Amino acid sequence: MYDVERVRADFPILSREVNGVPLVYLDNAATSQKPAPVIAALVDYYERHNANVHRGAHALAVEATTAYEEARAKVAAFINAPSPENVIFVRNTTEAINLVAGAWAAERLRPGDRIVSTEIEHHSNLVPWQHAARTSGAELRLLAMADDYTLDLSDLDALLSANARLVALTHSSNVLGTITPVKAITDAARRAGARVLVDGAQSVPHLPVDVQDIGCDFLAFSGHKMLGPMGVGALYVSPDAMEEMGPFLRGGEMVLEVTYADASWAPPPMKFEAGTPNVADAIALGAAVDYLGALGMANVREHEIALTAYALERFRELEEAETYGPADLSIRGGVVSFSLGGVHPHDISQALDSCGVAIRAGHHCAMPLVRSRLNVPATARASFYLYNTEAEVDALVSALKRTLEYFGDADVRKPR
Repeated sequence: MYDVERVRADFPILSREVNGVPLVYLDNAATSQKPAPVIAALVDYYERHNANVHRGAHALAVEATTAYEEARAKVAAFINAPSPENVIFVRNTTEAINLVAGAWAAERLRPGDRIVSTEIEHHSNLVPWQHAARTSGAELRLLAMADDYTLDLSDLDALLSANARLVALTHSSNVLGTITPVKAITDAARRAGARVLVDGAQSVPHLPVDVQDIGCDFLAFSGHKMLGPMGVGALYVSPDAMEEMGPFLRGGEMVLEVTYADASWAPPPMKFEAGTPNVADAIALGAAVDYLGALGMANVREHEIALTAYALERFRELEEAETYGPADLSIRGGVVSFSLGGVHPHDISQALDSCGVAIRAGHHCAMPLVRSRLNVPATARASFYLYNTEAEVDALVSALKRTLEYFGDADVRKPR
């Protein structure tokens, strides 16, 4: 039985107040809060084991190296990577995707090749491919969003038929919550001879993800969205794709041998981890993976489905609210992006903050999707995680009702 109150007790920040009222944190798609075991892992490293890794033979260096590589093994097991060597530590999802663009695409793409992405991408999985297309002479084509906020796959085979080399898509939209059919798309890409990159920033923290089942070549995700610290993330690379990649950064620990004239590279993953890595945060990410594994990702997913269903039901009480995202909760993450009458999303966010409710407002680093496909300048977004409750959804809806009353009475609503 999933006991959300027991889970909440592990998160110190959830006991604080904001503006004199209990914090209701509903901005989890931006970053998650951290449980006590993750915080303790950071403190323990710096108090007892702090040293550089892979370089020293003294006790602290050996302890730090062991803990760092144990964290890599935990992350690999969490996504069912075939080996820890297939996991590269990075700063975040954005860096992971840029690593692929710089170390794989820059060496493999040629004029006339095609990159396939989608209309629902975060900037981090769109802008690098725009640049890769410009610099290589490849073209970038996008799968459209259907009217039900899912991907329209009717053009997939046609897009893949003309020299497609890479498919880069999100597993779960940070705006819509749409969970994409990554396995089906990967299967189609495989038949066309294309590599597949999956942006897992919004999926790995929220549902079971198995890279071998999906069959993708690359999976990128961030630690801070899955209870870990900011400044650390991971990139999974399949064994075949790894052989096609040159270095991304050069110097430091990624070398095997250096002369005054030349250098050779260490084997992966060290080949892609130049310089001193973020040791403490990688170890804490391992602690976050331990915490999620103990809860069970299927339980996390079930909790978020129930909470999202409850939130959408409560939103029906708000006649002026319009929500964006699939109606089918089996293909929707715990994200509710919405508009509220003529009230600007930034005003909504500020009004809710006065009630202790933290949400996000803006285009959510998906400007083309919000402006061109949803046809709004911005949305407000509530996003749920494993420690959120129905009572917090009630607080959100109550605050939204107060917001509508205030802006209605003040007669300040106007299109912007």
